[in-house]
Amino acid sequence: MTRASTFKTHIGLGADVRDPMIALLNQQLADSIDLYSQTKQAHWNIKGAQFFQLHLLFDKLAGSIEGHVDLIAERAAALGGTALGTARMAASASRLPEYPDDAIDGRACVAALAARYALLGTSARDAVAQAAAAGDPGTADLCTQLSRELDLSLWFLEAHLQS
Repeated sequence: MTRASTFKTHIGLGADVRDPMIALLNQQLADSIDLYSQTKQAHWNIKGAQFFQLHLLFDKLAGSIEGHVDLIAERAAALGGTALGTARMAASASRLPEYPDDAIDGRACVAALAARYALLGTSARDAVAQAAAAGDPGTADLCTQLSRELDLSLWFLEAHLQS
């Protein structure tokens, strides 16, 4: 991931805390933007008997992620960093596997998204621990909120796979 410039701030956290937190936030940003776009990919291309229900669910899930994307980017900027959030930046830095272009059946779409939501949920929980250990409760709280939302979304997705 590109190393962005940092800017002077009076936020009350030293550069020794802010610099790694900006990097952590930019990684979460890249993964979250990628998850948003993959969720929209499923939303646009879903086919089958559950089309309407899943089309609406995927749009709701994408909207939820989109809200977190903005908060993550703004936190990186508030810490004196630069949010690295273009589509190209996110694509080059994301740790999520690519969404399968042949996933159009409802079950295949749900399974693909569930796997990716689980990965980002784990990453968000790891980020909570890192931020807390670094002494940045604001970033830890933001990542906790993201983790909680991802877990809820994963539950919605996995419920379609369980029976």
